[in-house]
Amino acid sequence: MPPIKTFGERIADVLVEDGLLSTKQVEELLAQQKKEGTRLIKLLMEKSYISETDMIVSMGRVLNTTPINLARINIPPEIIGLVPREIASSHKVLPVSRLENRLYLAMADPLNVLALDDVKRITKMDISPMIASEKAIVDKLNNVETKTGSMEDIIQDAKNQAELESEADTVQQVQEIGDNLSEEQIKSSTEEAPVIKLANLILVQAIKDRASDIHIEPFEKEVRLRYRTDGALVDATPPPKNLQIALMSRLKIMSNLNIAERRLPQDGRIRMKVSNKDIDLRVSFLPTVHGEKCVLRVLDKSNLSGSIDKLGMDPETFRRFKVAVDAPHGLMLVTGPTGSGKTTTLYSVLNELNNPDYNIVTVEDPVEFQIAGINQVPVNKTIGLTFAGALRSILRQDPDILMIGEIRDEETAEIAVEAALTGHQVLSTMHCNDAPGAIARLDDMGIAPFLISSAVVLSCAQRLMRRICNQCKEPVAYPPKMYRDLSIDPKLFDGISLYKGRGCDRCKNSGYAGRCAIIEVMTVTDEIRKMVIERKSSMEIAKVAVAQGMKNLRAVALDKVREGITTLEQVLVMTSSD
Repeated sequence: MPPIKTFGERIADVLVEDGLLSTKQVEELLAQQKKEGTRLIKLLMEKSYISETDMIVSMGRVLNTTPINLARINIPPEIIGLVPREIASSHKVLPVSRLENRLYLAMADPLNVLALDDVKRITKMDISPMIASEKAIVDKLNNVETKTGSMEDIIQDAKNQAELESEADTVQQVQEIGDNLSEEQIKSSTEEAPVIKLANLILVQAIKDRASDIHIEPFEKEVRLRYRTDGALVDATPPPKNLQIALMSRLKIMSNLNIAERRLPQDGRIRMKVSNKDIDLRVSFLPTVHGEKCVLRVLDKSNLSGSIDKLGMDPETFRRFKVAVDAPHGLMLVTGPTGSGKTTTLYSVLNELNNPDYNIVTVEDPVEFQIAGINQVPVNKTIGLTFAGALRSILRQDPDILMIGEIRDEETAEIAVEAALTGHQVLSTMHCNDAPGAIARLDDMGIAPFLISSAVVLSCAQRLMRRICNQCKEPVAYPPKMYRDLSIDPKLFDGISLYKGRGCDRCKNSGYAGRCAIIEVMTVTDEIRKMVIERKSSMEIAKVAVAQGMKNLRAVALDKVREGITTLEQVLVMTSSD
C-alpha cells in the first residue's frame, strides 16, 4: 500500500501535472522540507517557483474548493460587515456574497475548522468556503472603500473600548510610555478597529475633498489634522491624542516602513483604490519634539492632463510651446515654486511625445506617476544613484527624449546641457521665479553662457491659481484700491463682468473649487541668445521677451480674470507687479 501523501505533496503533484513545476524542483523542495521541517507550501512561495494565483488554483483543485480573485470583485460593505473585523483578520477570512441563508466565505485556509465554526456561530448561516490568497484577503479587509464612519464615531469607538483616558494621562502615555513600547505592542495596536477606521477615514476624506496634501502634526496635548485643498491648508476634526502612535504606525505599515524607527525621517508610498480610482500617496515621516509629523501627498492620475492642449494656454502661447515640444533636440525648462504643477506639465508633454518610435527615459526623485511605454528611473541617494549618475548611464542607452525631475546642481546641469547639444530632447524643472530667471540660474551653476544659449530652446514659469466655484459664482464690483494695488488700468476690464465665489457647501464657503495653471512661455530667440552670451540680467531678457510677444505671469493671470475663471484677489496673491 503506497504511503498517504501530505496536503503539500498533493498540491506539488497538481503543479507538476499542469507543467508549472518540474520534478527536479519538487525533489529539491522535499529534501529541504525533510531537513528544515518547513511546510512544503511555504517553501514553494518562498522560492517563488510559482505565482500566488497558480498556488490558489492548485489548492482549490486538491481541496475541491472554488478559487476566487478578490481583486476583481467589489464586495458591498454590508456583506463585509457580516463578520466582525477582528474575527476576519484573525482567521484570514472574508465574506464575499450571501444567498438567502448561505454565506460564501473567502478563506486563506479552507481546512480551518475553527474559523468555519466561529463564522457560522456569529452569522447563524450555512458557510460555503472559497479559497483566496492571504494577501488578497488582508488587502480587501484594509480597503479604504469600506465604511469608516466619522471622526466622532471613531473617538466614540475608542471610548467604548476604554482606550481613552484623561487628557493628562494620555499626554503622559504618549510622551513617556511611547518610546518604551515594543514593536509587537505597536503592531498589535495598529490592528485595532478604531486605528484602522481612523487611518482609512483620513485618507478617504482627503480624496473626497480633492486635497493635494494631508498634514498630521503632533503637539503637546493634541494632534492637528489639516488638508491642503486648492493650495490652502484647512483644519479638520483632529484625531485623539492617545491614538497618535498607533495611527503613525498604521500609516507606516501601509507604506511598508519600519514601525520601530521613530527617531529618523522615513519616506514611503501607499497605493490604494477609492471609488474605482487608483490613488498613490507619497508619505513622509519627520521626528519632532512631540512625536512624528506625517505628510501624505496625494497623487491622482486623473489630474494629469492628457495632452498639452489641455494646459489652458492662449493660442499664441500654445503655438510657441508646441514648437519647442516638436523640436528634435534642445533643453526645455519649466520653473516655479514647490507645488506649482511643474512635473504635471512635463508629464503632459511626455504624454504628447509618447510614441513607440521614441526611446523615452525619465530620472525622478521620486517617480510620481507611472506612464506605460516610458522608462522611469527613481533616484536613490542611499545607494549612490543620483540624478547625474543615472543620466550618465541613460545616455549610453541611446535615448531620444530625456526627462530630468529637477536640475539641482552643476553636474546635473552640465549633463542636461550636453545631452541637449548632442541631439537629445531634454525636459526638466528648476526652482526659479520666472522664465528668464532659469537662464541666470544655469549661469550661476557654472554653465558657460555660449552653451546655455545653444542648448535652451524654451523656458517656462508656472503657478497654480484657484478657480471660482461655479456653484456660487456671482458678479462683483471691485473698489478702485484693488486696481491700484495691482498696478493695472481699470479700463482693461471695460465691458467685461468680473466674478467671485459667494461661498457654498460645495466649496466649503471658500468661494473657490479647483485650480488652473498660468504659464509664462519664453522662446529663446536669436536676440535673446545674444543677450545670454553677453550675460545680460534676467530683467533685461524679460523686457525683450515681452516685446517679442511673451505674456508674463501677470498678463496670463489677468486673462484668466477676464475669462471669469479666477479673481483679482488671486492675481494679487500669485503674481508680482513686474
